[in-house]
Amino acid sequence: MGAVAASCATSRPAHELRFEQPLLVTGDPELQKLNDEELFAQGSSAFAAGDFRQASRFLDRLADFYPDSPHRREAIYKSGLAYEKAKKWEEAGSRFAQLADAERGTGDALEAALQLAATLYFQERYSDAEQILGTIAARSDLPISTVIEAKVQRGVCEVELGKSEIAERTLREAVELYQEQTDKHDIDESYPAQGEFFLGEIYRLRSEGVSLRPEQDAEQLARELEYKAELLLSAQGHYLRAIRIGDRYWSTASGAQIGMLYENLYSNLINSPVPKQLNDEEAEIYRQELRKRVRGLVTKAINIYERTLEAAERIGSSGVFVDRTRESLRKLKEILVADGQREDEEKKAAGR
Repeated sequence: MGAVAASCATSRPAHELRFEQPLLVTGDPELQKLNDEELFAQGSSAFAAGDFRQASRFLDRLADFYPDSPHRREAIYKSGLAYEKAKKWEEAGSRFAQLADAERGTGDALEAALQLAATLYFQERYSDAEQILGTIAARSDLPISTVIEAKVQRGVCEVELGKSEIAERTLREAVELYQEQTDKHDIDESYPAQGEFFLGEIYRLRSEGVSLRPEQDAEQLARELEYKAELLLSAQGHYLRAIRIGDRYWSTASGAQIGMLYENLYSNLINSPVPKQLNDEEAEIYRQELRKRVRGLVTKAINIYERTLEAAERIGSSGVFVDRTRESLRKLKEILVADGQREDEEKKAAGR
């Protein structure tokens, strides 16, 4: 879920959310001698330096002991961001909930609502996050960029909830809204790119859900395989559109997923059942021919992985998708070498 910058406004919260472990306010002798100005300065400095534990310590003191301070709202928001940076999602959510107003909020009240939804997502409270994001996405008084962000993040929550058809509609609305804009300058491209990526994920999961069952005859297997391939191509199309949008993170992620599509298809085909009407000799010929055909899938996946890693290196991208791509590339190269060795051994055996 995307992080957003803070701004200033006031409004009452529109959602009441309870957290199992509320913040415990205790005395801190070292901080008792500091006034709100000093606490805010120290907390802001620690935040800028990346010391998020210290930042939340100073900012929490201000928020909890100086209710009339002009810095209180910003301190609450920054404290939430500090907890979020430290991946303390519940503590972050407790702070954002103090400011969040998804129905009418602007400025920090709106940003806090978006951030609250993000913390709920990471706590796997997808339904609560979906509700907040749906409220924001339905508003007509917000910039298109905010509506696109809320729709994409809502669609992601719907994917997590297993609502694939609803999620597809939500994500399509978001990416179509993006494409309709003649001036995209103010729109954060990471959100439409994320929308296309998760549309790809929906079709990838559907493709993987098509099983090739051993009781099927050759004609049934062919139909199932064709349907599986159609879903795979749809997934690939969305990943490619995510790449074209140009966001660094989602481009790398999409390239990795395209490679995985072909890697998984290879695995499915090489382990697929032999049509039941074939005898032993015919079954062996079937497997040999199948192995020859699917070798091209491995080669294609290797090429995609290599291009993805080259692009990631060029733009300085790193993270889980890059690491996974590198490991998948290594495994596929080993598969290709082993397959070639097996073919050579079969040829030698046949020539004896």
